[in-house]
Amino acid sequence: MSEYLEWFEDAYFLFTVRIFDASLARSKTNPKKIYCVDHAMVTSVASGILVNTGHLLENLVFIALRRVTPDIWYCKTKGGMEVDFLAQLQDRSRLLVQACESMAVPQTRKREIAALAEAMAEYGLKSGTVVTRNEEDQIKVDAGKIEVVPAWRFLLNLSES
Repeated sequence: MSEYLEWFEDAYFLFTVRIFDASLARSKTNPKKIYCVDHAMVTSVASGILVNTGHLLENLVFIALRRVTPDIWYCKTKGGMEVDFLAQLQDRSRLLVQACESMAVPQTRKREIAALAEAMAEYGLKSGTVVTRNEEDQIKVDAGKIEVVPAWRFLLNLSES
């Protein structure tokens, strides 16, 4: 199976993202996340049950980040919470990003904020970003500030940096 993934990666059809870990061995043994370079291909080859707009948004955010840097991981906090992306930009700064279609459900909002806040504290970052379909907000947490932005604004701002 991993051979096939490597072929798709070599063809720039799929990208795999490893977990961020100081240990290369642990990084290689943890599951990888897979993103497709073509969003339309995802919907055409997957059944409607497997594809939802939240996953497509996450794929869109990954492709936008990948255009800016190849150094992208996902991370798990010491508390076991997952953050979708930790990207190291060209200026060596790091960017924590969650992709979430909507934060309207209180349980979802709490989960996304808690994961980002924990990761911000662990990595010593003062900001984090939640990319949504169309919501905006600024949330203060102990570690700094979480910016909730609609996808269109995230994409525009990312291309400027």
